[in-house]
Amino acid sequence: MTDALTTLKSRLAAVGSVAVLCGGKSAEREISLRSGAEVHAAMMALGINAVRVDPADSDIDVLKSFDACFIALHGRGGEDGVIQGVLEHLGVPYTGSGVMASAIGMSKIATKLLWAGAGLPTPDFYLAGVGERDIGFPLMVKPAHEGSSIGMRKVDTVEQLADAVAEAARFDHEVLVERWIQGAEFTVAILGDEALPPIRLETPNSFYDYEAKYQADSTRYICPCGLGDDKEAELKQLAKKAFQVIGCSGWGRVDVMQDQQGNFYLLEVNTVPGMTDHSLVPMAARASGRSFEQLVGEILLDGLEQRR
Repeated sequence: MTDALTTLKSRLAAVGSVAVLCGGKSAEREISLRSGAEVHAAMMALGINAVRVDPADSDIDVLKSFDACFIALHGRGGEDGVIQGVLEHLGVPYTGSGVMASAIGMSKIATKLLWAGAGLPTPDFYLAGVGERDIGFPLMVKPAHEGSSIGMRKVDTVEQLADAVAEAARFDHEVLVERWIQGAEFTVAILGDEALPPIRLETPNSFYDYEAKYQADSTRYICPCGLGDDKEAELKQLAKKAFQVIGCSGWGRVDVMQDQQGNFYLLEVNTVPGMTDHSLVPMAARASGRSFEQLVGEILLDGLEQRR
Protein backbone atom coordinates (compact mmCIF):
# COMPACT_ATOMS: atom_id res chain seq x y z
CA MET A 1 0.00 0.00 0.00
CA THR A 2 1.38 3.42 -0.92
CA ASP A 3 2.05 6.08 1.71
CA ALA A 4 -0.58 8.29 0.08
CA LEU A 5 -3.26 5.62 0.30
CA THR A 6 -2.32 4.79 3.90
CA THR A 7 -2.63 8.47 4.86
CA LEU A 8 -5.92 8.74 3.00
CA LYS A 9 -7.37 5.71 4.80
CA SER A 10 -6.34 7.21 8.10
CA ARG A 11 -8.15 10.45 7.33
CA LEU A 12 -11.23 8.58 6.13
CA ALA A 13 -11.46 6.49 9.31
CA ALA A 14 -13.37 9.29 11.05
CA VAL A 15 -15.85 9.94 8.22
CA GLY A 16 -18.69 7.78 9.56
CA SER A 17 -21.51 6.42 7.40
CA VAL A 18 -21.80 7.51 3.76
CA ALA A 19 -24.75 7.29 1.37
CA VAL A 20 -23.71 6.75 -2.24
CA LEU A 21 -26.55 8.41 -4.13
CA CYS A 22 -27.13 6.82 -7.54
CA GLY A 23 -29.91 5.88 -9.92
CA GLY A 24 -32.66 8.48 -9.79
CA LYS A 25 -35.18 9.11 -12.53
CA SER A 26 -33.18 10.96 -15.20
CA ALA A 27 -32.35 9.69 -18.67
CA GLU A 28 -28.90 8.86 -17.30
CA ARG A 29 -30.23 6.48 -14.63
CA GLU A 30 -28.42 3.36 -15.89
CA ILE A 31 -25.07 5.12 -16.09
CA SER A 32 -25.60 6.54 -12.61
CA LEU A 33 -26.28 3.07 -11.20
CA ARG A 34 -23.01 1.86 -12.71
CA SER A 35 -21.14 4.87 -11.29
CA GLY A 36 -22.67 4.28 -7.88
CA ALA A 37 -21.67 0.62 -7.87
CA GLU A 38 -18.04 1.51 -8.68
CA VAL A 39 -17.91 4.27 -6.05
CA HIS A 40 -19.50 2.00 -3.43
CA ALA A 41 -16.97 -0.76 -4.12
CA ALA A 42 -14.11 1.73 -3.77
CA MET A 43 -15.48 2.95 -0.44
CA MET A 44 -15.76 -0.57 0.87
CA ALA A 45 -12.12 -1.14 -0.12
CA LEU A 46 -11.22 2.03 1.78
CA GLY A 47 -12.96 0.69 4.89
CA ILE A 48 -15.81 3.21 4.77
CA ASN A 49 -19.28 2.28 6.01
CA ALA A 50 -21.06 3.01 2.71
CA VAL A 51 -24.58 2.22 1.48
CA ARG A 52 -26.02 2.74 -1.99
CA VAL A 53 -29.22 4.80 -1.95
CA ASP A 54 -31.46 5.23 -5.00
CA PRO A 55 -33.73 8.30 -4.63
CA ALA A 56 -36.14 6.70 -7.10
CA ASP A 57 -37.17 4.08 -4.57
CA SER A 58 -36.09 5.55 -1.20
CA ASP A 59 -37.66 8.08 1.13
CA ILE A 60 -35.46 11.16 1.11
CA ASP A 61 -35.61 11.33 4.91
CA VAL A 62 -33.34 8.26 5.03
CA LEU A 63 -30.46 10.57 4.17
CA LYS A 64 -30.67 12.18 7.60
CA SER A 65 -29.25 8.99 9.10
CA PHE A 66 -25.94 9.35 7.21
CA ASP A 67 -22.90 11.44 8.09
CA ALA A 68 -22.19 12.34 4.45
CA CYS A 69 -23.38 11.74 0.88
CA PHE A 70 -21.33 10.96 -2.21
CA ILE A 71 -23.43 12.19 -5.14
CA ALA A 72 -23.17 9.85 -8.14
CA LEU A 73 -26.50 10.96 -9.60
CA HIS A 74 -26.15 12.08 -13.22
CA GLY A 75 -28.61 14.34 -14.99
CA ARG A 76 -31.70 16.04 -13.68
CA GLY A 77 -32.51 15.62 -10.03
CA GLY A 78 -28.89 14.89 -9.17
CA GLU A 79 -26.66 17.20 -11.15
CA ASP A 80 -28.90 20.27 -11.32
CA GLY A 81 -28.90 21.52 -7.73
CA VAL A 82 -32.03 19.65 -6.59
CA ILE A 83 -30.42 16.97 -4.44
CA GLN A 84 -27.80 19.49 -3.33
CA GLY A 85 -30.60 21.72 -2.03
CA VAL A 86 -32.21 18.80 -0.21
CA LEU A 87 -28.92 17.92 1.46
CA GLU A 88 -28.33 21.56 2.43
CA HIS A 89 -31.77 21.58 4.06
CA LEU A 90 -31.04 18.32 5.89
CA GLY A 91 -27.61 19.53 6.96
CA VAL A 92 -25.82 16.53 5.44
CA PRO A 93 -22.38 17.22 3.87
CA TYR A 94 -22.05 16.14 0.23
CA THR A 95 -19.53 15.94 -2.59
CA GLY A 96 -19.05 18.27 -5.53
CA SER A 97 -20.48 21.64 -6.46
CA GLY A 98 -23.14 23.49 -4.52
CA VAL A 99 -26.71 24.34 -5.47
CA MET A 100 -26.12 27.35 -7.73
CA ALA A 101 -23.11 26.01 -9.63
CA SER A 102 -24.87 22.67 -10.15
CA ALA A 103 -27.96 24.38 -11.54
CA ILE A 104 -25.91 26.55 -13.89
CA GLY A 105 -23.68 23.70 -15.01
CA MET A 106 -26.71 21.55 -15.84
CA SER A 107 -27.89 24.16 -18.32
CA LYS A 108 -25.61 24.21 -21.36
CA ILE A 109 -27.13 27.55 -22.33
CA ALA A 110 -26.60 29.27 -18.96
CA THR A 111 -23.07 27.86 -18.86
CA LYS A 112 -22.18 29.20 -22.30
CA LEU A 113 -23.71 32.60 -21.53
CA LEU A 114 -21.54 32.92 -18.42
CA TRP A 115 -18.43 31.82 -20.28
CA ALA A 116 -19.10 34.25 -23.11
CA GLY A 117 -19.72 37.04 -20.59
CA ALA A 118 -16.39 36.27 -18.95
CA GLY A 119 -14.63 36.41 -22.31
CA LEU A 120 -13.94 32.68 -22.48
CA PRO A 121 -14.11 30.99 -25.91
CA THR A 122 -17.18 28.87 -26.66
CA PRO A 123 -18.77 28.02 -30.04
CA ASP A 124 -21.45 30.38 -31.33
CA PHE A 125 -24.97 29.14 -30.52
CA TYR A 126 -28.67 29.88 -30.22
CA LEU A 127 -31.74 28.48 -28.50
CA ALA A 128 -34.00 26.66 -30.96
CA GLY A 129 -37.39 28.33 -31.39
CA VAL A 130 -36.24 31.56 -29.76
CA GLY A 131 -33.04 32.98 -31.18
CA GLU A 132 -32.58 31.35 -34.56
CA ARG A 133 -29.89 32.95 -36.68
CA ASP A 134 -27.47 31.93 -39.35
CA ILE A 135 -24.30 30.57 -37.77
CA GLY A 136 -23.51 28.28 -40.68
CA PHE A 137 -23.30 24.51 -41.09
CA PRO A 138 -22.39 21.98 -39.80
CA LEU A 139 -24.16 22.33 -36.46
CA MET A 140 -24.48 20.31 -33.27
CA VAL A 141 -27.97 20.01 -31.77
CA LYS A 142 -28.26 19.15 -28.07
CA PRO A 143 -30.91 18.96 -25.37
CA ALA A 144 -29.92 21.82 -23.08
CA HIS A 145 -30.19 19.85 -19.82
CA GLU A 146 -29.08 16.30 -20.67
CA GLY A 147 -25.71 14.60 -20.41
CA SER A 148 -24.05 11.45 -21.77
CA SER A 149 -24.62 12.81 -25.31
CA ILE A 150 -28.29 11.80 -25.06
CA GLY A 151 -30.39 13.31 -27.87
CA MET A 152 -27.40 14.91 -29.60
CA ARG A 153 -26.98 15.00 -33.36
CA LYS A 154 -24.63 16.60 -35.88
CA VAL A 155 -26.44 18.17 -38.87
CA ASP A 156 -25.31 19.48 -42.26
CA THR A 157 -28.56 20.75 -43.83
CA VAL A 158 -31.70 22.69 -42.95
CA GLU A 159 -33.78 19.53 -43.38
CA GLN A 160 -31.58 17.58 -40.96
CA LEU A 161 -31.72 20.48 -38.52
CA ALA A 162 -35.51 20.30 -38.17
CA ASP A 163 -35.38 16.55 -37.49
CA ALA A 164 -32.52 16.93 -34.99
CA VAL A 165 -34.31 19.67 -33.06
CA ALA A 166 -37.45 17.52 -32.88
CA GLU A 167 -35.40 14.56 -31.60
CA ALA A 168 -33.62 16.67 -28.96
CA ALA A 169 -36.96 18.14 -27.88
CA ARG A 170 -38.09 14.64 -26.88
CA PHE A 171 -35.64 14.93 -23.98
CA ASP A 172 -35.82 18.62 -23.10
CA HIS A 173 -38.01 21.70 -23.48
CA GLU A 174 -34.90 23.71 -24.44
CA VAL A 175 -32.69 22.75 -27.38
CA LEU A 176 -29.24 24.20 -27.99
CA VAL A 177 -28.01 24.68 -31.56
CA GLU A 178 -24.25 25.17 -31.63
CA ARG A 179 -21.66 25.81 -34.32
CA TRP A 180 -19.74 22.63 -35.07
CA ILE A 181 -16.01 22.84 -34.35
CA GLN A 182 -13.97 20.60 -36.62
CA GLY A 183 -10.91 19.31 -34.83
CA ALA A 184 -9.67 17.45 -31.80
CA GLU A 185 -11.79 16.85 -28.69
CA PHE A 186 -10.33 16.97 -25.19
CA THR A 187 -11.63 16.60 -21.69
CA VAL A 188 -10.00 17.98 -18.55
CA ALA A 189 -10.87 16.59 -15.13
CA ILE A 190 -10.74 18.98 -12.19
CA LEU A 191 -9.98 17.70 -8.69
CA GLY A 192 -9.93 20.40 -6.03
CA ASP A 193 -7.64 23.12 -7.36
CA GLU A 194 -5.85 20.77 -9.75
CA ALA A 195 -6.44 20.21 -13.45
CA LEU A 196 -5.59 16.55 -14.10
CA PRO A 197 -3.83 15.44 -17.30
CA PRO A 198 -6.07 16.18 -20.32
CA ILE A 199 -7.40 13.27 -22.37
CA ARG A 200 -7.82 13.41 -26.13
CA LEU A 201 -10.86 11.53 -27.42
CA GLU A 202 -10.89 9.83 -30.81
CA THR A 203 -13.81 7.88 -32.26
CA PRO A 204 -14.71 6.63 -35.75
CA ASN A 205 -18.22 7.94 -35.07
CA SER A 206 -19.14 11.44 -36.24
CA PHE A 207 -18.67 12.65 -32.66
CA TYR A 208 -18.19 11.33 -29.12
CA ASP A 209 -21.78 10.08 -28.77
CA TYR A 210 -23.47 7.75 -26.27
CA GLU A 211 -22.34 4.63 -28.10
CA ALA A 212 -18.73 5.87 -28.25
CA LYS A 213 -18.82 6.76 -24.55
CA TYR A 214 -20.32 3.63 -23.04
CA GLN A 215 -20.45 0.78 -25.53
CA ALA A 216 -17.81 0.96 -28.25
CA ASP A 217 -14.40 -0.65 -28.09
CA SER A 218 -13.20 1.53 -30.98
CA THR A 219 -12.99 4.76 -28.97
CA ARG A 220 -9.42 5.84 -28.23
CA TYR A 221 -8.48 7.70 -25.04
CA ILE A 222 -5.10 9.34 -25.51
CA CYS A 223 -3.20 10.46 -22.41
CA PRO A 224 -0.69 12.10 -22.59
CA CYS A 225 -2.95 13.96 -24.99
CA GLY A 226 -0.30 14.81 -27.60
CA LEU A 227 -0.27 18.57 -27.16
CA GLY A 228 2.99 20.43 -26.67
CA ASP A 229 3.80 21.60 -23.16
CA ASP A 230 2.64 25.18 -23.78
CA LYS A 231 -0.64 24.15 -25.39
CA GLU A 232 -1.38 21.59 -22.69
CA ALA A 233 -0.76 24.22 -20.01
CA GLU A 234 -3.07 26.61 -21.89
CA LEU A 235 -5.79 23.95 -22.05
CA LYS A 236 -5.53 23.13 -18.34
CA GLN A 237 -5.63 26.79 -17.37
CA LEU A 238 -8.68 27.39 -19.58
CA ALA A 239 -10.50 24.42 -18.03
CA LYS A 240 -9.76 25.63 -14.49
CA LYS A 241 -10.98 29.13 -15.34
CA ALA A 242 -14.14 27.72 -16.95
CA PHE A 243 -14.82 25.66 -13.82
CA GLN A 244 -14.29 28.66 -11.54
CA VAL A 245 -16.46 31.04 -13.57
CA ILE A 246 -19.45 28.74 -13.09
CA GLY A 247 -18.70 28.58 -9.35
CA CYS A 248 -17.98 24.86 -9.39
CA SER A 249 -16.04 23.16 -6.62
CA GLY A 250 -14.74 19.79 -5.49
CA TRP A 251 -14.49 17.86 -8.71
CA GLY A 252 -15.84 17.82 -12.25
CA ARG A 253 -14.89 17.77 -15.89
CA VAL A 254 -14.69 20.36 -18.66
CA ASP A 255 -15.08 19.34 -22.32
CA VAL A 256 -13.16 21.30 -24.95
CA MET A 257 -12.71 21.31 -28.73
CA GLN A 258 -9.61 22.50 -30.57
CA ASP A 259 -10.11 23.77 -34.10
CA GLN A 260 -7.70 23.20 -36.96
CA GLN A 261 -5.97 26.51 -36.24
CA GLY A 262 -5.19 25.37 -32.68
CA ASN A 263 -7.81 27.49 -30.90
CA PHE A 264 -9.68 26.00 -27.93
CA TYR A 265 -13.47 26.23 -27.47
CA LEU A 266 -15.34 25.30 -24.29
CA LEU A 267 -18.31 22.95 -24.79
CA GLU A 268 -19.73 22.15 -21.36
CA VAL A 269 -18.98 21.43 -17.72
CA ASN A 270 -19.92 18.23 -15.91
CA THR A 271 -20.40 18.65 -12.16
CA VAL A 272 -21.07 14.93 -11.49
CA PRO A 273 -19.11 13.09 -14.19
CA GLY A 274 -19.34 9.38 -14.79
CA MET A 275 -17.40 6.99 -12.56
CA THR A 276 -17.81 3.82 -14.64
CA ASP A 277 -15.13 1.60 -16.19
CA HIS A 278 -15.41 3.73 -19.38
CA SER A 279 -15.37 7.07 -17.56
CA LEU A 280 -12.86 9.84 -18.12
CA VAL A 281 -12.20 11.25 -14.65
CA PRO A 282 -10.86 7.90 -13.35
CA MET A 283 -8.62 7.69 -16.44
CA ALA A 284 -7.22 11.16 -15.77
CA ALA A 285 -6.75 10.29 -12.11
CA ARG A 286 -4.72 7.19 -13.06
CA ALA A 287 -2.56 9.36 -15.33
CA SER A 288 -1.88 11.62 -12.34
CA GLY A 289 -0.79 8.62 -10.24
CA ARG A 290 -4.04 8.10 -8.32
CA SER A 291 -5.92 4.83 -7.98
CA PHE A 292 -9.70 4.80 -8.26
CA GLU A 293 -9.93 4.38 -4.48
CA GLN A 294 -7.71 7.42 -3.95
CA LEU A 295 -9.87 9.45 -6.32
CA VAL A 296 -13.06 8.51 -4.47
CA GLY A 297 -11.48 9.20 -1.10
CA GLU A 298 -10.18 12.63 -2.15
CA ILE A 299 -13.56 13.64 -3.57
CA LEU A 300 -15.29 12.61 -0.36
CA LEU A 301 -12.84 14.40 1.92
CA ASP A 302 -13.08 17.56 -0.18
CA GLY A 303 -16.87 17.56 0.21
CA LEU A 304 -16.57 17.14 3.97
CA GLU A 305 -14.01 19.92 4.25
CA GLN A 306 -16.24 22.27 2.26
CA ARG A 307 -19.41 21.63 4.23
CA ARG A 308 -18.66 20.54 7.79
